[in-house]
Amino acid sequence: MDYAEYALAIVIGLVTIVAVAAFSKKLGVAAPLILVVVGIGISYIPGVGPIELPPEVILSGILPLLLYAAAINVPLVDFRRNLDSISGLSVVLVIATSFGTGLLLWWILPDLDLAAGIALGAIISPTDAVAATALGKRLGLPPRLVTILEGESLVNDATALVLLRSAIAATAGAVTLWGVIGDFVWAAAGAIAVGLVVGFVTVFVRSKLHDPVLDTAISFAVPFIAFIPAEEANTSGVLAVVVAGLYAGANSAKRFTPQARISERLNWHTLKFVLENGVFLLMGVEISSIVSHVDPTVLSLQSTVLLGLLMTVVIVLLRGLFVGPLLFYIRRRAKLQERQNQRFGESLERVRQLTLENERLIRRRDRLAQLYRRRSIDIQKQREAGLDWRGGAILSWSGMRGVVTLAAAQTLPRDVPYGPQLILVAFTVAIVTLLVQGGTLPWIIRLSGIRGTDRAADRRELATLLDEIAAAGLAILDNPELKLPGGAGVDEIVLDRVRNDTLLGAESAWERAEIGVGADALAQSPHQQYRFLRRQIIDAERTALLDAMADGAYSSRIITRAQTMLDLEETRLEQIDNPSGS
Repeated sequence: MDYAEYALAIVIGLVTIVAVAAFSKKLGVAAPLILVVVGIGISYIPGVGPIELPPEVILSGILPLLLYAAAINVPLVDFRRNLDSISGLSVVLVIATSFGTGLLLWWILPDLDLAAGIALGAIISPTDAVAATALGKRLGLPPRLVTILEGESLVNDATALVLLRSAIAATAGAVTLWGVIGDFVWAAAGAIAVGLVVGFVTVFVRSKLHDPVLDTAISFAVPFIAFIPAEEANTSGVLAVVVAGLYAGANSAKRFTPQARISERLNWHTLKFVLENGVFLLMGVEISSIVSHVDPTVLSLQSTVLLGLLMTVVIVLLRGLFVGPLLFYIRRRAKLQERQNQRFGESLERVRQLTLENERLIRRRDRLAQLYRRRSIDIQKQREAGLDWRGGAILSWSGMRGVVTLAAAQTLPRDVPYGPQLILVAFTVAIVTLLVQGGTLPWIIRLSGIRGTDRAADRRELATLLDEIAAAGLAILDNPELKLPGGAGVDEIVLDRVRNDTLLGAESAWERAEIGVGADALAQSPHQQYRFLRRQIIDAERTALLDAMADGAYSSRIITRAQTMLDLEETRLEQIDNPSGS
């Protein structure tokens, strides 16, 4: 293919992705599932040549962007609260699945050595960050389940790729068991260190940039700033990207401007949408090329596909067998944490009764009190979002494979026995899990009766939070010493106006919580009257702005500023009335 053909393929791909995404909403089916099927259909259209994307493009070019885009949106506190579950699924289960499937392949295929079998096991072990969470959020799973699935898919890529690297080295007899263990520990520890350093430095640099465009541009480079040095140091590049993303996401509210956050959110969401759906389309498109490389004299196409189906059944069974004991461990650990925190609270209460005069001891007591409060909140939240058998069933069935399996399979050495067949086995596992598990997951969720978030409770919680932060803001206005930068006092009329605007968001949230969405009384509430009038004014202002733009009487920079002000005001009104976007 020449450059013009590549450009045409990219344009067709973008149009296909957008069309499928729009169509999937009407069907109620996740876009990645449809895109895989569409891609398979495209691959068998007469005249369409074989399409193969070098695996390095996905592993080193696309995967860091996708993982970073997901990591910056993962709430760090939720990730920390579910670290046990995430670690179990993303490390222990991946290792068990790699060795389990590797041993089975070694037993079935006579010319395959054990290291190569484990290498394929590592390829088909990690779940996909896109498939699991996209389906979970769309289907309204409880937030804790979504966090576990997202956290698992972020971290297990690193585990699988490190195992794959060690297994490929073992095929050449270049490593020992202790070498593999040492490589794994170094890959994890080094990647975390690199990710934290990169996260700290890039957040500091971005906080000094007051231009959202420059800030967002730098953010696009952060995944590679973390990935490249980590890989050069023989650590896990993808884990370094995840750590840097978690750090940036956790500090964005404190260090970045609102404009930078809005810009970054929109741009990363768009980039993530294009890349992740493009990879699923590519999975389907590449299937005919992969099939064509299978040599039937070594292992027939039918036998290879059957082997892929067998591996699919095995990884589903292994995941199901693992989730049960994991939930039992989580519940036991939760009870132990409650008892430990209770004893901690009793000890803290005795310390509070002491009269302390040393400032250092007082600060230490206050830090302990803060730690106790945080632990108590964690325990309460985990108790409220407890994982029962229904959550376990969803976790067991949410093991879709995708991007990493697609790319990592093609990094197998060409001299490995059954090489093309092993690649097809990996693709079979990925496509079958996507279509079968992903396609039936909505039915499993309905059958289990599991419920996601309660919208009414969410509205009440939001209203309470807005009340709390509004009270903190109004306290500033009630300060009698409040002065303007020049030292002058503030006009009482301006104070009243700011006070009313500050209360507006909380009042609107309580209206929606108490009256309910869609109720007739909501349309007559004071906030809705205010919102209606402001929208009427904004619509008229926008019409006049468009007329001025057409006339060309004003410079473009002034038109742009005016348009930005209108956009921000309209966004503010929409966000006050509908903060969740639903």
